[in-house]
Amino acid sequence: MLDCLGYNLLNTIIYIMGVSGCGKTTIGTLLSKETGYPFFDGDQFHPSVNIEKMAAGIPLNDEDRIPWLNSIKDFAEKKVMERSIIIACSALKQSYRDILANIPSANCAFVLLQGTEEILLGRLQNRVGHFMQANLLASQLEILEMPSNALLIHINQTPTKIVEQIIDKLPITLSMQEFGLIGLGVMGKSLSRNFANKGFTLSLYNRFVQGKEEKVAELFIAEFPELHKAKAFENITEFVQSLALPRKIMLMVHAGEATDVLIDQLIPLLDKGDVLIDGGNAHYLDTEKRIERLNKYGIHFIGAGVSGGEEGALKGPSIMPGGSLEGYQLIQPYLERIAAINEHGVNCCNYIGTGGAGHFVKMVHNGIEYAEMQLLAELVQFLKISAGFTNDLIALLLQPFLQTDKASYLLEITIQILQKKWKDEFLVDQILDNAGNKGTGSWTTIEAAKFGVPIPTLTAALNARFISSIWQERRQAASVMLTTTQKQAVNINAVMEAYQLCRIINHHQGFQLIASVSKQQNWEINLSELAETWTGGCIIRSKLMEEIKELIAHSNNLLMHPIILQQCNQSVESLKQMLAAALTNELPMDCFSASAQFLFGYKQADSGASLIQAQRDFFGAHTYQLKEDPTGPFYHTNWQ
Repeated sequence: MLDCLGYNLLNTIIYIMGVSGCGKTTIGTLLSKETGYPFFDGDQFHPSVNIEKMAAGIPLNDEDRIPWLNSIKDFAEKKVMERSIIIACSALKQSYRDILANIPSANCAFVLLQGTEEILLGRLQNRVGHFMQANLLASQLEILEMPSNALLIHINQTPTKIVEQIIDKLPITLSMQEFGLIGLGVMGKSLSRNFANKGFTLSLYNRFVQGKEEKVAELFIAEFPELHKAKAFENITEFVQSLALPRKIMLMVHAGEATDVLIDQLIPLLDKGDVLIDGGNAHYLDTEKRIERLNKYGIHFIGAGVSGGEEGALKGPSIMPGGSLEGYQLIQPYLERIAAINEHGVNCCNYIGTGGAGHFVKMVHNGIEYAEMQLLAELVQFLKISAGFTNDLIALLLQPFLQTDKASYLLEITIQILQKKWKDEFLVDQILDNAGNKGTGSWTTIEAAKFGVPIPTLTAALNARFISSIWQERRQAASVMLTTTQKQAVNINAVMEAYQLCRIINHHQGFQLIASVSKQQNWEINLSELAETWTGGCIIRSKLMEEIKELIAHSNNLLMHPIILQQCNQSVESLKQMLAAALTNELPMDCFSASAQFLFGYKQADSGASLIQAQRDFFGAHTYQLKEDPTGPFYHTNWQ
């Protein structure tokens, strides 16, 4: 595979070849230590029948060797997708080497270790505990076909000298780290540990700020044993120089200006074909600008949404990469290894599309997340105020629903939160009711407005957070304004039906926004695959998301799917009753109300918009079309 500038960016398989006794294992092991490439001995792939045959002093024939060679080739083809590797294999005939080299996804190099029969025989006679008998050497030398495209090295020198020659002659990057990560905040640290736990060698960089951020990477590495192979840096030039080509660097810094400043520092240090991955919550339009800018230098830029919080980043997040497919393929093995695996064994890292597609879907993911959280907050408040339930009773009532289609990660943690106590009181009731937000919720609403896609449930969740932030005004208003409350009997099953209906509407709005923008941007986002990416590791993983994965494969319009239609028709009465009870208690139900209004408006064949358009025509001559000919001409009326 070549990058857009013609650079070969494939990993390499180095085959150390030659007859028995030439030192393949010794050289392969030493070369592995010097390069960091994993070493595998081809003898381990021999079936027992081959081993028994050689142990009995009987030479192998082609019928014996071909299945063995194919086993090595299949193994190498999988392993080299992750990193460059070294394999010891006799590979005596050209036809054998053709099998081993038939791996389009890798560069294959052969190193032939040569020696006189006298040296080889002496080594074999002194070797202990190997199944290969010394009397088989003659048969191997007889069938050895000298390769025309291999590096030939004589074994009458020390192993160290032999390895030095291999390193000098082959395109090997010495002692370089496989992957770099910049920014050791909460997410950066968790992702670093995840990469290390998967066996990758890391270079970690954190800026130096005297008195505030000193030796952050060094202290972090010392704290966790899994990072023993990682290297710490405070000098960005040394950090970049420590990485193997093509460099793969993940940025975990604040979105916006901080990212651009960092990119400015990196550009002069990078080479064509290197890959930068922005794993933060960047605005997708900023990502597209960075892609365009870095393309001029031949540097790939991938905008990757990462969901799962601190725990998900450590144990396996949901990852949503966007950008050039070519750039993604260079980092695919790394991201897939650290990503979550859902309950069905499916990897939750999925290439989303070109440009800023990855960061766009992460933005909408966060918008859906806002509404999912707000719905739970409203549900709990409803049960507290309208029914008079306590936190522990609410937790008890919600617990069984974790075994139903209403189960989700957020419901699960809500139940845990409701039961947590501090100073003999429920902790949640002592937390200031001022919900923060980092901008992605606002971006979602702004983009929906820009593209003309209604997402009132997601927007209501954002507005609810804004209202929470004026908590001092709310306290003052509560002290002077009258509020009527009236305890009512509550059917928890009906309440949860209403809750599930609002969740469906929330997800429908989010996926409609993604589908609409994907079409206009030519991203060709596969909504079913995206939903599957969100079934493990991420904050909005749920049984509903698993169902959506199946349903949306058949229709982008969730609300019009027969199964969802049935749920809507069955649950709408429960939603109406819940909102009526909330209204009696003057209880704000931002997302429940917004979902209901969306549903009512969605299924209204004739709306009040006719009057609005007539008003627009009255004062502004904006014209109108007729119901009998909705795609026909525009009319203007003199209304006075």
